[in-house]
Amino acid sequence: MIYLDNAATTKPSVSAFERATEYVTEKFHNPSGMYNEGFALQGELKKARSVLLSKLADESAFELIFTSCGTESDNQAIFSFAKRGNAVTTEGEHSAVTAAVTELKNRGIIEARFAPLQKDGRVDVNALLAMVDEKTSFVSVMHVNNEIGAINDVNAIAKLVKQKNPRVIFHCDGVQAYGKIPYKLSKDVDLYAVSAHKIGGLKGVGALIKRKSLQLPPYIYGGGQEAGRRSGTENVFGIMQFRYAVEEKFSTLKTDYERLKGYREQLWGALDKEVYIRLSSEEGTPYILSVSARGLRGEILLHMANDKGLIVGTGSACSSNAKHRYSKVILACGYDEKTADGVLRLSFSPQTTEEEILQAAAILNEIGRDLAKKMK
Repeated sequence: MIYLDNAATTKPSVSAFERATEYVTEKFHNPSGMYNEGFALQGELKKARSVLLSKLADESAFELIFTSCGTESDNQAIFSFAKRGNAVTTEGEHSAVTAAVTELKNRGIIEARFAPLQKDGRVDVNALLAMVDEKTSFVSVMHVNNEIGAINDVNAIAKLVKQKNPRVIFHCDGVQAYGKIPYKLSKDVDLYAVSAHKIGGLKGVGALIKRKSLQLPPYIYGGGQEAGRRSGTENVFGIMQFRYAVEEKFSTLKTDYERLKGYREQLWGALDKEVYIRLSSEEGTPYILSVSARGLRGEILLHMANDKGLIVGTGSACSSNAKHRYSKVILACGYDEKTADGVLRLSFSPQTTEEEILQAAAILNEIGRDLAKKMK
């Protein structure tokens, strides 16, 4: 089976998993325990926190809170700081952001403003800045779009936002960027969400990185773990496996970036241009190639590919509800419904091989041509 849906989730690193098993079999204690073993685990969590944070930010200026996933991290940021005036985000955000912002709007707490996208999936920065005013309390711009792979220069955008309104809290969903593209947080970014299972970690582990000077209220209440900012006994095994996966991923980050960029272009070069059009920009992440078999159903192609041993994603919500049939992100980029209906998202990991790329292209060409003939 060829797996090209790594933007959805990656295969957990076996070596990281094996290194972390002692936190299930031997070091299984409660890190909040007052006994020696509990104190020792607190030290291990501190080390893991430092490893994850140091790859992205200056540890003297930022700190990290462990969560259960990127969605929780996004939600904590939004519900903690989007409390007045208006919140500005983009039409290309993950639903973890758009649904949370919309919920606050529906509660009558804030006015929600959504900036449009450019054709390549990046936010229209000028339009976004025009939405920021003296009443803006919160701005959220995703780093790498999970559907089309566009990369937003969030450091530059955050700086421009702060120049217009220094009181704004700037948040970034970095789930598709962390461990994949070279990047360091600037002082203008206040909050940054990451997730373990996108880079070889386990599902159920994420983190919210915050500027130290920012007072983050708790989102989940209880035992006061994570310095009172996120209650709930820490998933020590998952956190340690995340740490080891991060060490592996960042050790080859730049070489993986260049190699996968080559694979992405090789795959696009091998696809039948009579069937597929390209949606992802060459300037986007090398981990995602989104294409459209315009006039065909991406969902049908997904199942046909699966039957032939290829797993891919689709930009469609794959819902029988017509309201959600088309990807809002693809439509926001300016594509029509016919194009949005045929979207396939092909996403890679460092484990992806050149042979798999060539086999995937052959399968996609075969099923695309077959479905096109049947639709005539």
